[in-house]
Amino acid sequence: MCAIAAGRRGRRVLVLDHANKAGKKILMSGGGRCNFTNLGTTPANYLSANPHFAKSALARYTPWDFIALVEKHHIAYHEKELGQLFCDESSKLIVRMLLGECAAAGVDVHTSCAVERVGHTAHGFHAHTARGEVHAQSLVVATGGLSIPSLGATGFGYELARQFGHAVRPTRAGLVPLTLSGKHQERYQDLAGVALPQAEARVGKRSFRAGLLFTHRGVSGPSILQISSYWQPGEDLRLDLAPEADAGDWLCAQRAARPAAELKNVLADLLPRRLAQRLCERWFDSRPMRQYRELELRELGRQLHDWPLVASGTEGYRTAEVTLGGVDTDALSSATMQSRLVPGLYFIGEVVDVTGWLGGYNFQWAWASGHAAGEVA
Repeated sequence: MCAIAAGRRGRRVLVLDHANKAGKKILMSGGGRCNFTNLGTTPANYLSANPHFAKSALARYTPWDFIALVEKHHIAYHEKELGQLFCDESSKLIVRMLLGECAAAGVDVHTSCAVERVGHTAHGFHAHTARGEVHAQSLVVATGGLSIPSLGATGFGYELARQFGHAVRPTRAGLVPLTLSGKHQERYQDLAGVALPQAEARVGKRSFRAGLLFTHRGVSGPSILQISSYWQPGEDLRLDLAPEADAGDWLCAQRAARPAAELKNVLADLLPRRLAQRLCERWFDSRPMRQYRELELRELGRQLHDWPLVASGTEGYRTAEVTLGGVDTDALSSATMQSRLVPGLYFIGEVVDVTGWLGGYNFQWAWASGHAAGEVA
């Protein structure tokens, strides 16, 4: 996006990508259909040490601007849920669109071209690459974070930032499954594959309601991926296993309607059967409903709405969709993404300490921050 915006201004632009093809993260996103933006994008959907930093770029390149580009190329798309827009067909169409716009703007894109080192003089920047030395007036770092190293992710962008005097805020995996260990894993590991269509994951005052999935190593699903960006080891994590009902009221109503039914069978109408049975095996005494007092059923309902989950860590960068932290925004212009320390140096996208929620927000930050830099570089 940065290259397109700069190329349209008549700038000579060269994109260097060490991967063997462009847009690998785009290609694999959204199950191969690319969740390319979110209609509800606001600065509140991003984590950063400076929560105001993303405002300028997001305001000047909105989801509707990217949608206009998608429609210009006649790419069919649909809204899946919560403003998330996906291609009807393949994410390859988004990569093809961006490369087509680069070509139209006169941008050269070189893949399989690793950058070995970068230098800076009064005349600009020089990069030593696998194809020789390149000189440029401006240098835009769009290297991403550490997430999914199998796609070629490295810490090169952070190294460049430090080389030019920029601080890099501590990084960690975000939008990532959580792991359990010891007795906590033993209690749930044979539930792998069990899914709740809706669950609410909470850490402190932050909560997300979406699907939840038990895995061999812990828990995943959209609600867990979302809360993972806010959770850190040792913090209290709570789940609402039945967020769409008042479980206490529901259980009391079931006692009246089905007095002879056992609790485990009643709960199987509210939760996946295997999970209901596990709760009764480990924590609840399953008896006929008529044997429970109302107070007991309401306490049981309260527990379902405030279930403790003791996570030990995350799956790490291997499966994380994003990297939290990155180049400190204090030394960057929020309007142009240019370094305040080195004129002509820009940092955009995931390498910067701006991380979006799950659901197309990180792509929108990539488009917006890239456009902001491309308009002035």
